Order: sequence, then C-alpha cells, then structure tokens
Amino acid sequence: MTTASAIATDATVLFTELTGDAPAGLWSAPGRVNLIGEHTDYNDGFVFPFAIDARTVVALGPRDDGRIRVVSTFDETPVEVALADLDDLFPARRDEIVEWARYPLGVAWALLSAALLSGQDAAASATGVDLAIASDVPVGAGLSSSAAIEGATASALNDVWELGRTRVELAQAGRRAENEAVGAPTGIMDQMASMLGQADAGIFLDCRTLAAEVVELGFDAAGLELLVMDTQVSHAHSTGGYGERRAACEHGAAIMGVAALRDLSVADLPRAQQLMDDVTFRRVRHVVTEDQRVLDAVRTLRDEGSGAIGPLLDASHASMRDDFEISTPELDLAVEVARSAGAIGARMTGGGFGGAAIALIERSLVASASAAVEAAFAAAGFGAPHVFTVRPSEGARRDA
Repeated sequence: MTTASAIATDATVLFTELTGDAPAGLWSAPGRVNLIGEHTDYNDGFVFPFAIDARTVVALGPRDDGRIRVVSTFDETPVEVALADLDDLFPARRDEIVEWARYPLGVAWALLSAALLSGQDAAASATGVDLAIASDVPVGAGLSSSAAIEGATASALNDVWELGRTRVELAQAGRRAENEAVGAPTGIMDQMASMLGQADAGIFLDCRTLAAEVVELGFDAAGLELLVMDTQVSHAHSTGGYGERRAACEHGAAIMGVAALRDLSVADLPRAQQLMDDVTFRRVRHVVTEDQRVLDAVRTLRDEGSGAIGPLLDASHASMRDDFEISTPELDLAVEVARSAGAIGARMTGGGFGGAAIALIERSLVASASAAVEAAFAAAGFGAPHVFTVRPSEGARRDA
C-alpha cells in the first residue's frame, strides 16, 4: 500500500494544481474488507467487516460562489456544478455526470437534502467548495473504494458546513449517494465500516437497526495476517448481476411473507424450498445461512479466538460460489491455492463477479502463499493478481 502521507501529498498537489492555493484541510476514510457476511446487508441482516489500512484523502478548500468542483487522481478533468442544481441532477439526471464524480457530488446532495428535511438551514453554512481526491484503495477489487470516497467527502463537508451529523448519519448519506446518485443498489455495510472502523477490530453490524459493536479480532496476538488476492477482474455494482441478486432476495422474502430475508432462519429453509423455484431458493439459502455464519463467527472469535473461524470462511465461499453464483474462476482459484498453501480459511469478498478473495493465514506463510497464488494464475493463463496484506485500521478522520 502507498503510505498515508503519500496519498495526502497527492491530494494536496492535485488541489493546488486545481486552485492555485493550499487546501484548508485534509480528511480521509478507509476502504474495508468484509470478513464474513456477503449480500446480507441489503436483506436487513448481519455483517462483520473491518476498515483497512488503505485510504482515500479529500483535500478541501472553500469558494464563495455557491459551486462545488471535484477532481481526482482517477480523472483529473474537473467536474463542477452549482450546489443549488444538485437537487435537479440527482437522481433524475445523474447520467449527465461522469460516474466517479457522482460519489462526492452525491454525498453533497444527500447531506444537503438531509439537512433540509431536518429543518436545518444548510444553505446558510453550505459554502461552495473545491475537492481534490486521491486514493490507494484498489478500485473494483471488492474493497469498497466507493465508500472510502463517500466517507472522506462526508466527513469533510460535515465539518466545513457545520452540519453536526453523527458518523452513522454520514454513513447513511454515503449509502443514499451510492443508491440514488450513482445508481448502485448496495446496502450500508461499506459506509458503516469506513466510518466506524478501529485498529485490530471488526464491526459487528445489524443492518436493520444499525446497531454496531466493535469486536476485537486478535490477529496480531495470534500471529495472523489477512491476505487479499485481487484478481484484477473488475466489477461494477451498478450493472446487472448485483441488481438481479437483490431482486431475487426481495422475491424470496415476498414468497415467505416476511419483510426481509433477515426474518428467516435456517429452520425455514425446507419450507422455502417447497415454495420457490430452484434459483430463487438458492439465493435465499445463501443469505439465510450467511447470516448464521456471521453470528457464529462473532461467537467463535469471542470463545475460541481468530484461529478457529476458518471453516466459516470456507463455507461462506462455497455458498457464494454455488448458491449465489457470484464467484469467478479466478476467485475460486485464489481461494483453493491459498487453502493449499496453509490458509486457515479463505473466501471471496465483496459484491462478486470479480474483485478479490481473502485468506486468513499465519504470518510466516504469507510470502509462500502469495507466490503460490501468483504462480497458479500464470499457469492458468489468467492475468497477474495483486496480492497484499491489510490490517484492521481506524475509520474516517480529519488528518490536517
């Protein structure tokens, strides 16, 4: 990973190139790894992610013309709109804005909309701003580069506009931006992990109530590392596969007469199988059993330690591969090779259809496992993966 100071420098330089001035401040937010609990968040279920030591930095400076201008290292062409026009742009005309810029602009729109609904006169404090964004969170790897942009932007605007929003409210603004301004039908897990993360800890999140509990992971004490195997196969949540899975889950919940799949248990699955076509049932079975695996993982961590959760990671991958059908040959190979190289457990992580797999592995085996994955990809004729470790880290913050 690039050092945090290097990313801050990149954002500062980009800001200065854009405006000719130094930024008024720097804010950052991390990407996340989801240890377990995939596609359960938008089903009101349970997830267990942690923030990682890869971050997005936003350099911000005020302007006095009521406009917001954004630029990033992804695309150095600035995008500029009037704050007053955001309500017209989102969501109806979002396609007029290049996709990367919808994330920060969408956050601004969501924050201003929430302030208006709460009776807060945001217009009085919402001055125009310039934002320059730099990041070392891999894009398209299932590590939530989008939530990192949203978290850093929301934190910056919350401070500068003096909105007084809580971290949970900022996460909600990020989710609304992603759902409505970008058009990606994701849940709130990514934003909550990015906002609430802590060092060497995971966030056990109830996605229905947004009750969040910090749970110590103990990777350091156990001599374990979390290896990320980015297949370099990009995915996009706003395209069809993700939306189709979400629709299947909603259909399954309707068949069972419940508000969300969270309201089902493993004991309900035989009845569900009788009522549903095979594809819908398998989608439902993944979510219901994955919810149970999250609960089991948190209990196992507390009772037995991090070295005992491997079978749950393995079972999660099998469920995503076979029931939810969101894995790929590259992800399956990464998981298989990591296990053969000594990983305690491994699974794909993120929305699927590409991205990354993770493996929990003893520190002494990281180098050999990484080499084995790289060699296996080469032998299979796949593109070279990006293999690296991440550490559970702090959430969104002001850096300068």
